[in-house]
Amino acid sequence: MTRSHWLLRNFGLLLMLGSTLVSHGQDQWPRFRGVAGAGISNQKGLPVRWEPGDYAWKAALPGLGHGSPSVWNDHLFLVSAEAAGKSRVLLDIDTATGKIRWQREFTGQTYKKHELNSFASATPATNGKHVVTLFASDQDFLVVAHDFSGREIWKRDLGKFYNQHSHGCGTSPILFAGQVIIANQQDGASSVISLDVETGETRWKSDRKVRLTAHSTPVVLARENQVPRLFFTNTGDGISSLNALSGKLLSRANVFNARCVGSPVVIDNVVVATCGGGGRGQFLAAIPVDGDGDLSVQEAAWTRERNLPYVPTPIAYQGHLFLWGDNGVVVCLEAATGEEIWTQRVGGIYSGSPVCIDGKLYCVARDGTVVVMAAGAKYELLGKTSLGESCHSTPAVAGGRMFIRGFQNLYCLQAR
Repeated sequence: MTRSHWLLRNFGLLLMLGSTLVSHGQDQWPRFRGVAGAGISNQKGLPVRWEPGDYAWKAALPGLGHGSPSVWNDHLFLVSAEAAGKSRVLLDIDTATGKIRWQREFTGQTYKKHELNSFASATPATNGKHVVTLFASDQDFLVVAHDFSGREIWKRDLGKFYNQHSHGCGTSPILFAGQVIIANQQDGASSVISLDVETGETRWKSDRKVRLTAHSTPVVLARENQVPRLFFTNTGDGISSLNALSGKLLSRANVFNARCVGSPVVIDNVVVATCGGGGRGQFLAAIPVDGDGDLSVQEAAWTRERNLPYVPTPIAYQGHLFLWGDNGVVVCLEAATGEEIWTQRVGGIYSGSPVCIDGKLYCVARDGTVVVMAAGAKYELLGKTSLGESCHSTPAVAGGRMFIRGFQNLYCLQAR
C-alpha cells in the first residue's frame, strides 16, 4: 500500500468516526473544544443552574493549569503544573468517580509568563489509543505521547518557545489522520508541524513567519472527496489553510495586524477568526473556506471591528455566530452575512471559551461564574452559577457529563 493510499484510507475512517460521534451523542471530547474543535454537544439533561450539592463529584487537583479536559469514554485527561512549572503533570481521571487512575510527571523549567496564563495551558488531545500533551517554555517545546495505561510511547523536544512579551504559550495539539499537528507560532522560528502519532517522527513541516506569538489552536475541515484543510491563524499569515495530509499551503489571507489568541471557527462556507490586544478583539474576518492562493480583505465574505472577543473563541450554531467578549458582552450574528441580531452585556471577565450544549451556551468567567443562555436569535439568560473559585478554562462534555476545571478543583455535573 502506498503512503497516499494509506492516508486516504485513514482519512475515510476518520470521517466515518466523526459522523458516528455526532449521530450517537458524544462519548468523546478529544481535543480543545471537542470534536473537530467546534465546541458543540447534543447532550441533553444538563442543568442551566445548580447548587454545590448537585455535582456528581468534585476532585481536588494538584498544582495549577488552565488547559481544559479532554475525554475518551471513561478517561479524562488533564495537565497541571507545580513549583512554578518545574514539575509538569499529566493526569488520567476516571470520569465516573473523579479518582486519579495515574499521573505522569515531567521535569521542567520555570520562566516568565503573563499573570493570566499558566505553566500548563494546553489541552491534551486523544484518539482513544494515544494521549498527547504539550508543554512549552523558553527552554523547551515538549510534545509527549502516552498510551491509556500511562506508558510513555515517545517524546519530542521541538526547541525553545520564545515570546518577547512573556505571554507564555496557549496553543494545544490536535490529532488528525494518524498525525499530531501543532501550531508552533512564536517570536522565534515558527512552523505548523505534523508528527506521526505512533512514532513522533516528523511527517511534514510548514515554516511560518510570525510577527507576534499566536496562541490559537488549528481546526481541520474534513469533507468527503475533498482535500482536508487545516486552518490556522497568526499575525503574518492571517487566516490560512494547509493540506492537512501534506502540509502544502492552500490559501493565505493576510488580514490581521494584531495578535491571534482565539481559534478559527468553520461555519458553512466560511472560516471566521479574530485578532486583538489589550483585552479586546480588534478585527474579525470571515474568509471563504475554499480560497486559493493569496487572498485580500476585499475577498472576505464579511468583516467586523466592534464588540469582538480577544481570548475566547467564537462559536457557531444553526446559522448563528456567537461572539463572547472578554468583557462580558455577547453578540449574536447571522453567520452568512455578519448582520448583528442582538448584543447583551452579561457581566464578568472571560478567559475561557463558550461551548454549546443542546442549544444552550455555557461559558465560565474568571471568577468562576458559569453563565448559561439560549443559543438562538432571541437573547434569553437561563442561569448563573458560581463555582466558588477562579476558572480560566473551557468546559468539556462527554458521556452524559459536563466537566469544568477550576483553579483548585475539577467539577463534574451529571445529565438528568
